[in-house]
Amino acid sequence: MAVLSEETIKKSLYEKYIEPTKKERDNFIGIEIEMPIINLDKKAVDFYIIHKLTGEFLDKFSFEAVGYDENDNIYSAENKETGDVYSYDCSYNNLEISMGKEKELFAIEKRFKTYYEFIQNWLKKYNYTLSGFGVNPYRNYNNNVPIPNGRYRMLFHHLHSYKKYDSLPMYFHEYPSYGTFCSASQVQLDVAYEDLLETINTFTKLEPIKVLIFANSVLLDEHEELICCRDMFWENSTHGINPHNIGMFDTEFKTIEELQAYIESTSIYCTERGDKYINFTPVPILEYFKQEKVTGEYFDGKEYQTIEIEPELDDLKYLRTFKFEDLTFRGTIEYRSVCCQPIKDFMTMSAFHVGLKEKLHELTKLLDEDSALYGHGYTASELRKFFNQREFPHFLDKDEVYRLAEAVLNLSKEGLISRGYGEEIFLEPLYQRINDRTNPSLYLLEEREKGTPLEEIIKEFSVLH
Repeated sequence: MAVLSEETIKKSLYEKYIEPTKKERDNFIGIEIEMPIINLDKKAVDFYIIHKLTGEFLDKFSFEAVGYDENDNIYSAENKETGDVYSYDCSYNNLEISMGKEKELFAIEKRFKTYYEFIQNWLKKYNYTLSGFGVNPYRNYNNNVPIPNGRYRMLFHHLHSYKKYDSLPMYFHEYPSYGTFCSASQVQLDVAYEDLLETINTFTKLEPIKVLIFANSVLLDEHEELICCRDMFWENSTHGINPHNIGMFDTEFKTIEELQAYIESTSIYCTERGDKYINFTPVPILEYFKQEKVTGEYFDGKEYQTIEIEPELDDLKYLRTFKFEDLTFRGTIEYRSVCCQPIKDFMTMSAFHVGLKEKLHELTKLLDEDSALYGHGYTASELRKFFNQREFPHFLDKDEVYRLAEAVLNLSKEGLISRGYGEEIFLEPLYQRINDRTNPSLYLLEEREKGTPLEEIIKEFSVLH
């Protein structure tokens, strides 16, 4: 097979990522909420119980199975009418509810609450619970193994292969199973071509403030100095071998061509051939297609085997990045830097972004003119790392930074009010956090230091109302 031309690859990348933003679309909202499943008996979650829950949920809500693992257990199901998806993310220890796209937030809230109440009442029989943490506080009791299927086994293998990259000048953490105990809250919003660059640039500059407000990932008893250790999990894993695949954009885009060049610099690390999921050393996408053969590994049911493949244009489907502002093939930006929130606050993250989308230009102006956060010699990604530490950065004025955070929140509120649905009510918990200068991670750590049992905090973070 002839090597594909660079022009062909660039054109295909443009069609995948940029072209969809030019299409006329309604402004839809898509929300994904991942939640850890916790066995309150401080034992491993019994996957037999989880599979039983899945079956009863499908019967109750008319979901249809769309994904089976290699043991014929359902790991993904969809309601064809609403587009809602019930699934397990990476592991049967982590439940994900993905809400079908809607134009307003109350419709999403109503359906999620119905699902959540059913699941919680069902799990209560076994002394299990869902709860709102970015890192499962009982992770050390669990069997942190992937869902037995091609994709998740490949991902698990890829993350565990970090030791073979010991010649790289980067630090790898020792938590390659993090996908099995790490939970996020994500929202996808349509983005118009004319707003694409400004949206990415401005929301990138917002990332330090988001840690301040939303941080909820503490690795208890190990890295309690970090209040959003999910950043470390992604950046210091094999996903971060190419830093352009993860985290923040460390450049401000002035042209679509610059954004296109950034996309071209991202790496691919897997593909499929037949029924084989194949993993290989991450390679920048343009370099990948210059190779006549690529050597990878696949699982044959017993062990990993080496295989050589020829790059194919369809492999672009497997180019996957994990940026905080991730441009997707749907013409949306997926905002993916926020941890799962305490359940009673589950709508805060989505409402925050929806409101700010309505006030994009005002948000840009606010951040461009800011001196509380910027102008101290640090980039947005460096500032986010500082804010990820429990101790507030010494070179910043805390009062001024929190005034900036409140100004951002006020813009979001104005944006939601302009939509006319009354959605601004979802922001109230965030105003309380700013007033108290706290976030879920800080609250967790402070309560633990007061002697509050972890079990009580788990129950508090699981309450819906």
